Amino acid sequence: MSEKMHEGLKKELATYEKRTPKSAEAHKRALQRIPLGVASNYRAYDPYPIFVKKGAGSKLWDVDGNEYIDHNLCFGALMAGHCHPAVVKAIEGALHIGTTFGMPHDMEWELAEEICARYPVEMVRFGSSGTEVTMHACRMARAATKRDKILKFEGAYHGLHDTALVSVKPKAGEYGDPNAPTSVPGGMGVPKATIDNVTIAAFNNLASVENRFKQFPGQIAAIILEPILMNVGLCMPQPGFLQGLRDIATKNGALLIYDEVKTGAKLAWGGASEFFGVKPDMICLAKSIGGGAPLGAFGASRAVMDLISQHKVFHGGTYNTNRISMAAGLATFREVLTRDNYTHVGKLSKKLAEGYRKTVAKVGLQAYVVSAGVNGALMLYPQEIRNYRDWTAIDVDLWRHYWFAMVNRGVLAQPYWWDEQWTISVQHTEADIDKHLAVFEEIAPALAQAQQERGVAFVGAAGH
Repeated sequence: MSEKMHEGLKKELATYEKRTPKSAEAHKRALQRIPLGVASNYRAYDPYPIFVKKGAGSKLWDVDGNEYIDHNLCFGALMAGHCHPAVVKAIEGALHIGTTFGMPHDMEWELAEEICARYPVEMVRFGSSGTEVTMHACRMARAATKRDKILKFEGAYHGLHDTALVSVKPKAGEYGDPNAPTSVPGGMGVPKATIDNVTIAAFNNLASVENRFKQFPGQIAAIILEPILMNVGLCMPQPGFLQGLRDIATKNGALLIYDEVKTGAKLAWGGASEFFGVKPDMICLAKSIGGGAPLGAFGASRAVMDLISQHKVFHGGTYNTNRISMAAGLATFREVLTRDNYTHVGKLSKKLAEGYRKTVAKVGLQAYVVSAGVNGALMLYPQEIRNYRDWTAIDVDLWRHYWFAMVNRGVLAQPYWWDEQWTISVQHTEADIDKHLAVFEEIAPALAQAQQERGVAFVGAAGH
């Protein structure tokens, strides 16, 4: 680390601590009762996280009164933005009727209709989170094919159930062959039997997928993936990759599962199937479909979903179709995720990405900018990454310099952690994007200078 870089990051951290003393106090208090002082590990970072007081529209305010243009948006769950009027109205109306009954109601059918109209599925069941619905999708695939193994991609995140917690952030010493990556548990508590039933391939590497089907003939139930790998910033599928997966799955009698927890609402009106033109067998949805309320859904063909009807696969949940979440979901699909709003956010996304690119080129920063739908990211690499291992070679301190510098100037450019991305909500404005770009233009020269003085764009593997 160069002295200049060290001082630059140290200066931003000092400013952060000066601006957020009440967050520091709140975190110190929370540490006494809550592990890491936060309710989810992803919300913990050094020196301490920002504690939020309120949000409205495209902005939020912390407990110290600082205002931020918010592109974190609850890790991308708020394409609606904060307190969207249609969502608030729907929730308020539902509250006066009843929060949850554990009994069927008409909103279940109504929301299922909305989902089946957009995505290539015939039947739907609901849950409360992305973790739930990817877990159920994997179980459904195993039942439909009478096979045990699931193929996932190295570095991909599909929630917190055991099948998903394999090779999420493996370290370099654990990788194995790039064409046959080792299955690595994402932490203690994941049974060895589960790990043995999750085989790993490399994103954008069809040969690695073919290898697994040859290695385990007739044993792989499904391929599960995010159509855009979003646990490494933003890693786009290369031309032909998704169609290649579709062909491999079909040829081998396996199901293709799209984890569209992040892409389903935020990529296009019809999700990844519309955006890329390649259809899966199952789709998992969550995050932004609920407008801020906990809501998930998984869907497939009638033939697959009938396994539930036939009592061959069990699916349940006390909070499934909670009326508050369903009301929020209906309002989101009907009044937030409209074609007009996709046009609006598309223009903002293009403006933000092009503005970043202009500044990157102007200051000579070794980086590129990638965006798709309302998601995007500043990728601190000299060339496009194609998989998880490419992503690990990032200058973490340079990235932290960028994040804290943006935050100190009132722009929450994305969630903390260099594997995340920005989200643009339907409530963001041209003025918000102008300010975001102005702040980046202000800090970019220091980033470029620090990078140049370090003499390299990469400083080795990193993770969190």
